[in-house]
Amino acid sequence: MLNFWFFLLLFTLGCNSPATARKPDPFTFPELQSTVLPDPSAFFSPNLTSSPLPTNSFFQNFVIEKGDQKEYIHPYLIKSSHSSLSLSYPSIFSNTSLTQQIFTPDLNISVLHNPDPTRTHVVSSFSDLGVTLDLQPGLRFFFVRGSPYLTCQILKSAPLSISTVHKIRAFVPNSSKTKYKINLSNGQIWILYSSSPIRLTRDESTIESENFRGVIRIALLPNRDAKLEPVLDRFSSCYPVSGRARFRGSVSVDYKWQKKGSGDLLMLANPLHLRLMDKSSVKVVDGFRYKSVDGELVGVVGSSWVLKPDPVSVTWGSIKGVEKEKESRHEIVKALEQDVKGLDSSNVTTNSSYFFGKLVARAARLALIAEEIEIEIEDADVIPKIKNYLKGTIEPWLDGKFVGNGFLYDKSWGGLITKQGSTDKTADFGFGIYNDHHFHIGYFLYGIAVLAKIDPVWGRKYRPQAYALMTDFMTLDGGSGSGSKYTRLRCFDLWKLHSWAAGLTEFENGRNQESTSEAVNAYYSAALMGLAYGDTRLVAVGSLLTAMEIHAAKTWWHVKEDDTLYGADFTRENRVVGILWANKRDSVLWFAPAEMREARFGIQVLPLLPVTEVLFSDLEYVKQLVEWTLPSLERKGVGEGWKGFVYALEGLYEKENALEKIRKLSGYDDGNSLSNLLWWIFSR
Repeated sequence: MLNFWFFLLLFTLGCNSPATARKPDPFTFPELQSTVLPDPSAFFSPNLTSSPLPTNSFFQNFVIEKGDQKEYIHPYLIKSSHSSLSLSYPSIFSNTSLTQQIFTPDLNISVLHNPDPTRTHVVSSFSDLGVTLDLQPGLRFFFVRGSPYLTCQILKSAPLSISTVHKIRAFVPNSSKTKYKINLSNGQIWILYSSSPIRLTRDESTIESENFRGVIRIALLPNRDAKLEPVLDRFSSCYPVSGRARFRGSVSVDYKWQKKGSGDLLMLANPLHLRLMDKSSVKVVDGFRYKSVDGELVGVVGSSWVLKPDPVSVTWGSIKGVEKEKESRHEIVKALEQDVKGLDSSNVTTNSSYFFGKLVARAARLALIAEEIEIEIEDADVIPKIKNYLKGTIEPWLDGKFVGNGFLYDKSWGGLITKQGSTDKTADFGFGIYNDHHFHIGYFLYGIAVLAKIDPVWGRKYRPQAYALMTDFMTLDGGSGSGSKYTRLRCFDLWKLHSWAAGLTEFENGRNQESTSEAVNAYYSAALMGLAYGDTRLVAVGSLLTAMEIHAAKTWWHVKEDDTLYGADFTRENRVVGILWANKRDSVLWFAPAEMREARFGIQVLPLLPVTEVLFSDLEYVKQLVEWTLPSLERKGVGEGWKGFVYALEGLYEKENALEKIRKLSGYDDGNSLSNLLWWIFSR
C-alpha cells in the first residue's frame, strides 16, 4: 500500500506525466433557474453579484430574509436592522442539554437624522475572515473575525447616536476627546476611540455626537480589568478591514490581514488557533481574554499567523493493514461475497442525492476492502461486479440521465442544486438551498475516486464532471474576478477551521453542522480523488482540510469528562455535541432527541473509513464515549445500524468483545456493511 507522503514525493519529483498533471477541461452541469432560492441582489453590492456568492458563510444571516438576524463575529454578537446596528457582548447560558450565548443589545449605533430609516444594509465586500457592511448614509462597519474592537467608518460628516438598554453610570473622556470610557449599569465597561477629536454628549441611556467624519472603534474592557485598558489603548489605532487565508500545500493555513491606521494589530485567537499556531512570529497576550461559547479568546499581536495542523496521511486502505490469519480473511471474503451479490443498480429505489450517494460510497468500500485483502483468483469477479454497479449508479448523475433527479447549476448564487431541490426547499435535505453540499457530494466523490482508481479509462472520461462536483464545495479560486463558477470553499469556515452545513436558511443561532464525520469524509474523498487522478494539489488541499476538520471535531464536538470548554452541567451529561451552531451547542439532533445517544454517536462516526481511526485517535475519549452510549442500546427498538458504529469504536479497545457483537447484528446502516465492519475490526 502506497503511503500518501511517498506518493506526494513521487509526483513532486516529476514522476507524473504531463497528461496526468493537466488540469481537466471545465464542465458545467445544465443551468436551471430555481424557484425557491432568495435573490442575492437584495443585500449584496451590484459589483459582487456577477460572481459566485457564499452560501454557508459566517455572515449568512445578514444576506437572507430581512437580513436582521444576529451573527457571531467573535467576540461580539452583531445585529443589523433598519440602518442601525446592535452590538452585544453575550452572556453564556448553560445547562445539561445546551450551551448558548444570550444576545442583549448593549450598544445600538446609528446616524442621527437618517433620511431613510427603513433602508437595510448592503455587503460591499467580503473576505475569508471578514465582511464589510454599509449602512445609510455613509456608515461603514468592518467586521473582521476575532477583532476585540468594533470598527466603524463615517464616510460623510454626520452626527452619530449610540444608545443602550442599560443605564449609563459614568462617561469619562480623555483630554483630547479621542477616547471615552463608558460604564453601564450591567457592569460592562466599553471604551470608544476616535481617529480625531469627537465631542459627545449623553443622557441616561443615549450618547450623541456633533457632525463627525472618520473612524470610531469600540471595545469592551475584558472583565472590567483596569490593567487591560492600556492594551486596548496601545492597539486602538490599527484596524483590520479584511483577512485572507492562504494554503501552503498540506502543511499550513496562513492568515494575513489587510490593515489600516498605525501601529501593530491586536486580534483574538480561539482555542484551536492557539493549539495550531506557530508562535515564532506573533506575540500572545495571555492575560487578555474574552469569554466565548467556543472557549476563551486570547489576544495575539501580529498581522499574519501561521497555523500548522497535525498531518493526515490519506490512504486507500487501513493504516496498519488487515490481519493475515486465514480465519479472519475467510470471514471477510465470505461477507464480501454476500454483500457484492446484493449489488444491483437497477434495484436502487431512492432518488435522494444523500441516500443515493451513501449507496455509491458503500459499494466503493467493498472494492477497496477486496483490494486490501488481496482477494484470490476464484473471487476475482468481485471487483468487476462492483465496478459495473458503480458505473450504473454514478454515470446517470454525471450524464444528466438520472430519472427523477440530478445535479444542475444555479447561476444566481453560483453552485450546484438538484432537480428536486430547485422547486422544493425540503427536498434532498435542502441541497437546493445549499444545505449539506459537502455531505452529499462527498459520498459521490468517494465512489468516483474508487472507480477512477480501478478503471482509469472511465476515470479519464468522467474527469471533467468529477471536478465540477468537487469544485462546487472545494475550490480555492472563488471570489470576485476569479472566473470560477463556484464560491471559495463553500462549506469550510476558515476562522473556525471546520465546515457549516446549513446554507441559505435563516437561523437565530447562525450556521450549524451536525455530522463532523461526514464533513471529514468529504475532504478525505476529494484527496482520494486527487490520488486517483495524480493531482498533487488536490491531495494536499484535501488532506489539509481533512486535518483541520478533525482538529475542530476533537476541539468542539468531542466532550471529554474532564473538559472545561463548556459548562460543568453540559459536560457532565454529554460526551458529544449533537448540533453545533455558531452561537449554541445542542444535545439534540435534527432527527432525534438527546436521549437517543446511539444516534448522536453514529452521526459523528459514519461513514466508517480508514480516516475514522484518525478522527477517533484519542482512546481515552473513545472509551468514555462508548461507555456513555452503550446503555442506550438496551432500549427497545434501537436500530441495528446505530449499534454497528458503537461496536466498531468499542473494537478500538475491546476487539474480541466488539467482534462478537458485530457477528450478531441483523442489519446495518445503509452506508455500511458487514464486510466493512469486519474489515474495521480485523485491521485494529
